[in-house]
Amino acid sequence: MINIEILRKYFEQDKVFATEHAAERFRQRGIKIKDIKCAAGNGEIIEQYPDDFPFPSCLILGKDCQDNFIHICMSDEGSMSRIITAYYPDKNKWDSGFKNRKENNL
Repeated sequence: MINIEILRKYFEQDKVFATEHAAERFRQRGIKIKDIKCAAGNGEIIEQYPDDFPFPSCLILGKDCQDNFIHICMSDEGSMSRIITAYYPDKNKWDSGFKNRKENNL
């Protein structure tokens, strides 16, 4: 299981990376790296994906620098982390706290 404190250490050690594709998607969604770092710092892991390939990943719910809820999917690669995606959760797909998926969206 991924530990949020380990992911926070990766940020502190500048060991968090994003692919060019992921970074482009952040820009399209109006998400800045500082928003992702802020949300990882105040957020919590709400889903674990231990069988993801090539590395386990998790979904974090946090708040960006403007206090908006944001989801971040990150891997733990043993000595670093990769940001897989980040997005503002859709109210139609998530409960009011953005922690649980609505049943009709499985």
